[in-house]
Amino acid sequence: MKLLSRVAAVMTGLLLASSLAVAQTPYADDTVYRGLGGKEGIKKIVDTFIPLVLADPRIKDNFADFDMDQLNVRLQEQICEFAGGPCKYTGKYRDKTMDGVGTVRDMTTVHQDLKITNAMFNALTEDLQIAMERHNVPNSVANKLVAKLAPMQRAIVTK
Repeated sequence: MKLLSRVAAVMTGLLLASSLAVAQTPYADDTVYRGLGGKEGIKKIVDTFIPLVLADPRIKDNFADFDMDQLNVRLQEQICEFAGGPCKYTGKYRDKTMDGVGTVRDMTTVHQDLKITNAMFNALTEDLQIAMERHNVPNSVANKLVAKLAPMQRAIVTK
């Protein structure tokens, strides 16, 4: 009987350990990623999102000097990673004036001189939500993604 109890305890421990290992894997919960349509869905969303941003009078001027092709790729990576997908955000942005040379800037330094307000940040978020709506992303999925991205507001809003 004691042997059976020990075997059960060991099996339970192994099951718990394997569950914890899976929980620590970056892609363990890919519900949002799948809800966005995977990599292809995220690409479509970002391809819709960028023109919305560039047409939005509240924020379009902030993107005048950005390499929009590079921004598109980085947004796809970032959304994919935040959504629990198999992507890795390579981050660190270089603007066009650097021609690929010079200091790579992180989220805070990219935005520090742009004087981004909460209203501008909210406008960008609205444009992302519109892009997701246009691709029939369920509200529950869209809200989860926005919630995962929301902490970046501290690094982006500078005014």
